Amino acid sequence: MEYNLQEMLFMFFGGLGIFLFGIKSMGDGLQKSAGNRLRDILDKYTSNPFLGVLAGIIVTVLIQSSSGTTVITVGLVSAGFMTLRQAIGVIMGANIGTTVTAFIIGFDVGAYALPVIAVGAVLIFFFKKEKLQHLGQIFFGFGMLFYGLELMGEGMKPLRSSEYFIDLTQSMSDNPFLGVIVGTVFTVIVQSSSATIGILQELYAGGSIDLDAALPVLFGDNIGTTITAVLASIGASVAARRAAAAHVIFNIVGTILFMIALVPFTAYIYWITDVLAIEDKMQIAFAHGTFNVVNTFIQFWFIGTIAWIVTKMVPGEDSIVDTKAQHLDPIFIQQSPSIAVEQAKFEVIRMGDFAKLGLDEARNYMTTGDKKHAEKSAHIEEALNSLNSKITDYLVKLAAVDLTEQESQEHKTLMHAINDIERIGDHVENIIELIDYKTATRVTLSTGAQKELTEMYDLTRATLEKSLQTLASGDMVEARQVIEMEAKLDMLERQFRKNHVVRLNTGECDGQAGMFFVDMLSNLERIGDHAMNITEITLEDRNEATV
Repeated sequence: MEYNLQEMLFMFFGGLGIFLFGIKSMGDGLQKSAGNRLRDILDKYTSNPFLGVLAGIIVTVLIQSSSGTTVITVGLVSAGFMTLRQAIGVIMGANIGTTVTAFIIGFDVGAYALPVIAVGAVLIFFFKKEKLQHLGQIFFGFGMLFYGLELMGEGMKPLRSSEYFIDLTQSMSDNPFLGVIVGTVFTVIVQSSSATIGILQELYAGGSIDLDAALPVLFGDNIGTTITAVLASIGASVAARRAAAAHVIFNIVGTILFMIALVPFTAYIYWITDVLAIEDKMQIAFAHGTFNVVNTFIQFWFIGTIAWIVTKMVPGEDSIVDTKAQHLDPIFIQQSPSIAVEQAKFEVIRMGDFAKLGLDEARNYMTTGDKKHAEKSAHIEEALNSLNSKITDYLVKLAAVDLTEQESQEHKTLMHAINDIERIGDHVENIIELIDYKTATRVTLSTGAQKELTEMYDLTRATLEKSLQTLASGDMVEARQVIEMEAKLDMLERQFRKNHVVRLNTGECDGQAGMFFVDMLSNLERIGDHAMNITEITLEDRNEATV
C-alpha cells in the first residue's frame, strides 16, 4: 500500500510538472509565432472596455495563461499605458481566453501525445527555420500537456477506491461551499487554473467525482487563479493594486452568482451534454466556458461600478502618468500645419520629460537597490520607443504638406531632438544593466567613487533639464548654460577617470568596481552629449530663422 501511495504521488506530481511545462512550451511557441507583440496588442487595442475584452481573449489564447495576461495588464496599468477601466475589460477577456485550454483537453487525444511530442522535437532540433521551430514548440507543448494529463490520470486512479476521497467528494456534493474552498486552495498552490481544471476533468472522466461536486470546485479554481495577479501587484502602483483587486472581485462575484444558480446550471450542463452528445471532459470545458462568458456578459455592464469599488478598497493617489501620445491629432496636419508643428513640439518635450524621469528612476535604483525602480525605468524606456515611433510617423506625414520656412526649421529640430531623446533612454537602460551587474557581482564602490558618481549624476540631470527648457523656449541664455554645463561634464569625466586610476593604484578600488565606475561615467557623459545636441540644433535653427 505504501508503494502504491508513493507511485501515485510520483505519477501525479510528475504528470503535473510535465503538464505545466507543456502549457508553457505551447504558450511560448504561440507567442513567438504571433511576433511577440502581446504588449502592443494590449497597449493599442484597449481604447474601450469592449476592445479590452477582445484583447484579453486574444492574448490569453496566445500565451495559454490568464494569470500571465493579468500580470502583463497589471504591469501596463502600473506604467500608465492602460487605465483601470480598460484593465478590467482585459481581465474579463483573459478569463474567457483561458477556457480554450479546457476545450483542448476536452478533445482527449492523449493516445497521440507521444507521437505529437516526437513531431515537435523533430521540428525543434532538425530545422533551422524559426517559424518551424516555433511550430515545433507548439506541437511539443501540446503533446506534453496531454502526456502529463495521462500520467496524472493514471496516478489518480487509486482515488476511486479511497474511502477518504469518496467521503470528501460526497461532502462536496452535499456542501458545495466546501468544493469552492477546495478548488480555490488547490489553484492557489498550483498557480495555474488550467492545471487544476485539467485535473478536475481527469477526475470527472474517471468517475472519481460527480458533477454536483465538480462544478463548485470549478468555481473555486477561478477564484484561486487571482492569486498570481495579487502577488504581481504587491509593491506596485495604486492603479496596479486596483486592477488586481478587480480581478478578485470579478471571480468572487461570478462564483456567488453561479452558486446561487447552481441547480439550474447543473441541469443546463446535463441538457447540453445530451444535445451535443459530448464526453465527460468536454462537459467540464463547457461548464468552464459558460461560467466565464456569462460572468463577463453580466459584469461587463458594471465595469464602472467595479472600478469605483476597487478605488474605495485601495485608497491613495494614483501617481501614474499617461504615457500615450496626447498631442498628435492628425486633423491638424491638413487643417493647420502650424498648430500640428506646435503639437508635435509639446509631445517631444513630454518625451524628454520621460527620459528625465527614467534617469531619476535609475538613480533611485542605484541608491536603494529596489527593483521597482528598475521596472519603472524599463516601462519608461518602452514609452520612449513608442513615442519615438508615433512622433516620427506624425512628423513624416507633416513633412508632406506645405510648411513655411520657420515651420520647416522647427520640424527639422524636432526630428533631431526625438532621436537624441530616444538615445538618452538607451543610455539610461545601459545604466540599469550596469547596476544589475554591480548587484549580481557584489561590487562595492569606494566613498570617493560614490561621491564622484553622485556629482556626475547631478550635473547630467541638470544639463538634460536645461536642454529641454531650451527646446521649449528657444532661450539663448539657457542654451549657453547648457553648453557650459556639458563642457563641465566632459571635464569631470576626464578628472574622475584620472582619480579612478589613482584609487586602483592605491588599492582603494578593485578592477570590477573600476569597470563599473568607468562605464557609468561614460553613459552619463553620453547623455550630456545628447542633451547638448538638442540645444545645438535648437540654436542652429534659431540663428537661421533670424538671418
